[in-house]
Amino acid sequence: MNDFWTTILDFAQTTTTRVGQQLMQDFGQVQALQKADGSLVTQADKWADQEIRDAIASTFSGYGILTEESEHTFPGTEWCWVIDPLDGTTNFTRGIPIWSISLGLLYKGTPIFGYVYAPPLNQAFHGFWPGTSGLTTPTGAFVNHHPIHTSSDDPSSNHCFNLCSRSTGIIQPGFPCKQRMLGVASYNFLMVATGAALGGVEATPKVWDIAGVWVIIQAAGGSWKSLKSEPFPLTPGEDYGDRSFPTLVVSRPELLPVFTPYLEGVKI
Repeated sequence: MNDFWTTILDFAQTTTTRVGQQLMQDFGQVQALQKADGSLVTQADKWADQEIRDAIASTFSGYGILTEESEHTFPGTEWCWVIDPLDGTTNFTRGIPIWSISLGLLYKGTPIFGYVYAPPLNQAFHGFWPGTSGLTTPTGAFVNHHPIHTSSDDPSSNHCFNLCSRSTGIIQPGFPCKQRMLGVASYNFLMVATGAALGGVEATPKVWDIAGVWVIIQAAGGSWKSLKSEPFPLTPGEDYGDRSFPTLVVSRPELLPVFTPYLEGVKI
């Protein structure tokens, strides 16, 4: 791995570790406010957002920033960081130990590096996926620097499929797997990347929910199916604050026709 990519990985690891240490002090101890879209926000979200934005500005001059808590418009810069400073705020405020800090690095509007850190679980996921960028990057997906890969299993009643709160309509007689609801979009999909689940669906994820994990899923061998519009590449000048990108993720392409028929009940 050349110096540039080592710098990217070291920055993501160092920054999320530092921010995560403070968030762990606030975990389950802060009050939340409801935003216009119905989601929750705390002072911890806002603090983490500012800390990460400041770290990017001091390390990567000229890079754009798109973030849940402040900058919603894609600036159209060649390089852009997309930040979710606290994915899973409801879990965070209620003391449920599944929440994460998510970073995605975009090149010409498309993610090529993703990093997701779950402090309560001491799990740090990262991945490189050059796609059609033409860049020479490392390729692979990892948790705590150990390689991960999606499952090659067929569905059964002893396998898991992850839902979000707006996708419970897919629970129908004959559904081929057990269902789980984790409450965190990034972690929902990361469990597919590790092989713990065969698939997952999110009905209303925003671009900061998916930018980092989009890379990790594909680098781990999974398949990403957009249910409405394709998220990437982002469009310069576009405001992504109110745009959702309903998504189905499965461990391998052969499972798309298995799970797709159940998606009519998803509220997108």
